[in-house]
Amino acid sequence: MEQTLDTIAAQATAVGEGGVAIVRVSGPACVQAISRIFRPKNGMPLQNRMLTFGCVYDGEEIVDEAMAVLMRAPHSYTREDVAEIHCHGSQALVGRILRLLLRTGVRMAKPGEFTYRAFIHGRIDLTQAEAVMRMIRAGSERAMRSAVRQMEGGVSAFVREARKEITGMLAEIAAAIDFPDEVEETQTARQVARACRDMAARLEAGCHARAGRMEEEGLRVVLCGRPNAGKSSLLNALLGGERAIVTDVPGTTRDTLTESVQMDGVRVLLTDTAGLRETGDAVERIGVERARKALEEADVRVLVLDGSSPMKEEDVQALGGLAPHLLVLSKGDLPPVLSGQEVAGRFGDVPQISVCAPRGEGLEELRRALLAFVPEMGTESGALTQARHVEAAQRACASLLEAASALEAAMPLDLAAVDLSAALDTLGEITGETMKEQVISEVFSRFCVGK
Repeated sequence: MEQTLDTIAAQATAVGEGGVAIVRVSGPACVQAISRIFRPKNGMPLQNRMLTFGCVYDGEEIVDEAMAVLMRAPHSYTREDVAEIHCHGSQALVGRILRLLLRTGVRMAKPGEFTYRAFIHGRIDLTQAEAVMRMIRAGSERAMRSAVRQMEGGVSAFVREARKEITGMLAEIAAAIDFPDEVEETQTARQVARACRDMAARLEAGCHARAGRMEEEGLRVVLCGRPNAGKSSLLNALLGGERAIVTDVPGTTRDTLTESVQMDGVRVLLTDTAGLRETGDAVERIGVERARKALEEADVRVLVLDGSSPMKEEDVQALGGLAPHLLVLSKGDLPPVLSGQEVAGRFGDVPQISVCAPRGEGLEELRRALLAFVPEMGTESGALTQARHVEAAQRACASLLEAASALEAAMPLDLAAVDLSAALDTLGEITGETMKEQVISEVFSRFCVGK
């Protein structure tokens, strides 16, 4: 996208029927455009930051009774003049209002263009712009809180502090090069090398790609076990509804079944799998292969054991050669046969939980055990969780370590300065201060229209 003087418009609310829809306009001609299609009931011009009742007109025909608000620059989302029409939530009506605006010379906004204008006008940086989209797409309270922290500048502050320190290192090197009689080069090299390694360690510690992936997608929990071990009953109990088919016939589940549930503000993806066993059934065999793949990608592998029957070799084979993270002894409503000591003797010091899915016994303990695999909120706010940010920080770490190695090898200071400058620019990509226009456009192209 390029900075333009165009005035843009789009629907700001989700597409679909609703009580109210919002049409947003931004740009230098926004007041004139709104004034040509909206007339306040009181006959007065729109006042800044005052919601006004009136009608939308097509010529002299009343299109809708609506509310309109004007937000003058720079105190608006885009730092341009912005106006909104709050109309009834019919898509046909929204489409007509947009066509009326287009006839005034306004054009349709591109995806993310309102937030892009906020970015190019300096109201927000690139990480805060990305946080807007993260907030819109947040699938859990945890993801929402993380997006809010990012929007409030948590990532920006972390990155800018790092860039400030790297700029200081470059200044020390420049002083040693320009004033060799006043600044001792060997001491400067030693100090800057140590600072480079310290900064690289802090950046590495600030990267939490796993936490970011969990915030965006959810905690991936896979229930595995031999056929008829009680996996589907456990899934239904955790979901609070009958989602998986439960019968006494082994092999009822012939494919992976994934459902989402909120646990204490965390999105958890529960996957019920086909029991891993050798089978001549072609359909079930495909389900077994999918179960193996799900186990490999899981954050938490839960091995479900039938507590009412002896352990079998099939129980071990159900893991596909992988280690379990949690052990669940199911069917607590039946006489116990399998003991915790026997299970520990086979699987070692893996947490065990006994449950009775039909009666809900042990489910709360299981939920707490699952949430223990989610990174603590403290590390979650430790800065860099999004893949783009983590990748840039890791490249900056590599440049910092190269600079440190060059200084420790007594190579010319200006060679280390090249690596430090590369680290500085790479971190600037996170906030958008040194980002190429093509990449910035790619970031905003993922936004929805109207935001």
